[in-house]
Amino acid sequence: MEAILLVGGRGTRLRPLTISTPKPLLPTAGVPFLAHQLARAHAAGVERIVFATSYRAEMFEAVFGDHAYGVDLAYVCEDEPLDTGGAIRNASPALTSGPDDPVLILNGDILSGHDVPAQVKLHEQAGAAVTLHLTEVDDPSRFGCVPTDDHGRVTAFLEKTPNPVTNQINAGCYVFRRSAIDTIPEGEVVSVERETFPSLIASGSIVMGHVESCYWLDVGTPEAFVQGSRDLVLGELASPAMPGEPGEHLALAGSSVAAGAVVRGGTTVGRGAVVEAGATVLGSVLLDDAFVAEGVTVRDSVLSRGARVGPGAVLDGVVLGDGAVVGPGNELRPGARVWPGIELPPTAIRFSTDA
Repeated sequence: MEAILLVGGRGTRLRPLTISTPKPLLPTAGVPFLAHQLARAHAAGVERIVFATSYRAEMFEAVFGDHAYGVDLAYVCEDEPLDTGGAIRNASPALTSGPDDPVLILNGDILSGHDVPAQVKLHEQAGAAVTLHLTEVDDPSRFGCVPTDDHGRVTAFLEKTPNPVTNQINAGCYVFRRSAIDTIPEGEVVSVERETFPSLIASGSIVMGHVESCYWLDVGTPEAFVQGSRDLVLGELASPAMPGEPGEHLALAGSSVAAGAVVRGGTTVGRGAVVEAGATVLGSVLLDDAFVAEGVTVRDSVLSRGARVGPGAVLDGVVLGDGAVVGPGNELRPGARVWPGIELPPTAIRFSTDA
């Protein structure tokens, strides 16, 4: 089976992390985020994946080459962003599948534990044009919802509404019949969610919903990115790409965690990163060469490559860009983002008076 992996987005919600690195390549539980998708795709029977790239396209092949995690890889770049449907159509000439073969479509910002072989089986048994993974959520009013009939056939794609008719939402993983991809206009900006799927339903084509409520997360925000990495380290979602056993923290080769430091809650400590004695790091992501000094508290935060935090500082729900420096005694609260190379002097930002 072949797949197309959509990785063209600019990841603006994750800035400053994505200024230098595309979102799907951000280190997540010790490896690039896509490593988890590639390894899970291979385990589900996928043998070849076409990357649909755009933003910093050259970086993907530089990281993964032509074979990784058991899967052969090819790369197709969009000159201009074409949205989801346009990107799928643009990548399709690189497929080798026959017209009736299933092609898996994966989104490069979704972490999911659903049963892909079961989705493919439903697709083939139903003779569907497309089969979607649908997941159930507590508050579907935040999403567009996707109702199905008693046989699992999708009946509509509905926009966000205060009174949704179902709690089923589109989870972003599709199985297309290869020939159905060819119905998407070539070289045009097309959304599968707003145009392709409603058009197929209106034409009488079979569009199925594989409903499975399992681990599912869109990692498009800093909070969700930290959660995804944390959950992988803790073992909330199993991944064949994990570079270590599940546990309270994952320390990569060359990192240094002092005996007197507290590092837990699914924290990743990157290569060359240092956590000094007396520091507390909880549920966070420290990328390569990050430095956390004595007496620091870091919670639910991301320290990018080479970022440094001085003694006694507190970071809670914070993102530091590459090489950013937080001087001693600073106190940064949820939502703070420090751009690459910026240096905050000692006690420059406080939310309490006990400086």
